Amino acid sequence: MADVSIYRIMVGMLTPKRPKLFRRYKNLSGASKVARYEFAKDGVTIRFTDDTVYRYTNQSADPANIGKMKVLALAGKGLGTFIEAHLKDRFLRKVR
Repeated sequence: MADVSIYRIMVGMLTPKRPKLFRRYKNLSGASKVARYEFAKDGVTIRFTDDTVYRYTNQSADPANIGKMKVLALAGKGLGTFIEAHLKDRFLRKVR
């Protein structure tokens, strides 16, 4: 009985607090390298078609740019071009 309780506690410690909620990018142009995105309060995480994942934050890319990225992601068009033109090297970190 005690072993089961310990197991539940350990599994709970290893389980993330919330699952990743990546949304599929609409890609209305049909040529985007952006596949999915996830919003956070202070940034955006982008998964590209080559399965690389980059995290952009207010600190790394400026709040105005993060706001623009969120608008473009919801619109489903222009996000990849915007990143390439303005934010290519301004990510916080490469996640994958």
